[in-house]
Amino acid sequence: MTKDGKPRLLVLASTYPRWAEDVEPGFVHELTRRLTDSFEVRVITPHAPGALPEQTLDGVHIQRYRYAPARWETLVHGGGIVTNLRRSPWKLALVPSFIAMQWWAVRRALKRAPPAVVHAHWLLPQGLVVRALGERAPAYVVTSHGADLFALRGAWFARLRRAVVARAAAVTVVSAAMREQVLRETPEATVAVLPMGVDTMQRFTPDPTQPRAPAELLFVGRLVEKKGLRHLIDALPAVLARHPATRLSIAGFGPEQAALQQQVQRLGLQAQVRFLGAVAQSQLPALYRRASLFVAPFVQAQSGDQEGLGLVVAEAMACGCPVLVGDVPAVHDLVSADTGVIVAAVDTAALAAAIDAVLADPARAAARAERARAHVLAHFGWDAVAANYRAALLAAASTLPRK
Repeated sequence: MTKDGKPRLLVLASTYPRWAEDVEPGFVHELTRRLTDSFEVRVITPHAPGALPEQTLDGVHIQRYRYAPARWETLVHGGGIVTNLRRSPWKLALVPSFIAMQWWAVRRALKRAPPAVVHAHWLLPQGLVVRALGERAPAYVVTSHGADLFALRGAWFARLRRAVVARAAAVTVVSAAMREQVLRETPEATVAVLPMGVDTMQRFTPDPTQPRAPAELLFVGRLVEKKGLRHLIDALPAVLARHPATRLSIAGFGPEQAALQQQVQRLGLQAQVRFLGAVAQSQLPALYRRASLFVAPFVQAQSGDQEGLGLVVAEAMACGCPVLVGDVPAVHDLVSADTGVIVAAVDTAALAAAIDAVLADPARAAARAERARAHVLAHFGWDAVAANYRAALLAAASTLPRK
């Protein structure tokens, strides 16, 4: 306990904002900052060029550990660990120091100010780092977000995940599809489905004064294989044949950007497609409020990686934007036939036909969008999500670590 009576919470994460208004995914920080009313919170996360070694952001004390010379600290950001490793195999050389220095930073934190509980985001490597502390490990809750479960395939990775799950005080995943995957590997585990959230009260809200642009498609996300953007670009000529005024805006960055831009040029779509680059969270609502249709053509990557939930879809829905998503298992927690459109995005003809149908019937799309916003408000608002995680962490803090 701290002087003010709050238990200490130590949060471990790979993906974490490097600074305020960072364009990297910020869902771990958005959850963590909402726990400061119940915990004294410290985050341990990898350093990145331009980031401070230590800082306090929204009441959360953040410590960033070094794992390589600054110009080589590129394992995490710009696409995620799995994507970066597959595109640049030399970065495998960074993994041992990445894990070892995280372990050392956690060990030092435990000595200086022992936490009541640890929240490890991702089974691997964060959950494994805590598990490797052995008898010194405090009680921990581990949350899987997708890539650690779907992309790291094989018996060896499954064995590591089982070890992490067996030792955890609680295991959570962000979608029902992920729970099924964990239980296939560890049938005896107790796994709760607790998604990350969306700011449905202040940031991601509709604006009745903002009219939707006709035939404007929007994509938001990392430019990586599992997001399926290349299939959307391939489908665009067929959409244009029925809706010549269609335009596609792409908000995001990542390792596939150059290839996607070349694809646009090859198809002669330069006038219809614009790459916006990295867009800050504060600027996304305006895009969601303007678009005719938000398209998230999720697919399973060749590595097996796939979307764990798809929070950008929830953001669009919260803004009242009609949505169309690729048919991967996790999206069914978010989207149904009543709230959006689900299609096999690898089938370019089917994807184009689904987009055509939405653009041809804006009244039906608007009705779906209204129901979609109600669904997000009920299940994905941060107040409810944070309350669920707060309860899980407080319960874990009151238990003894498993041996």
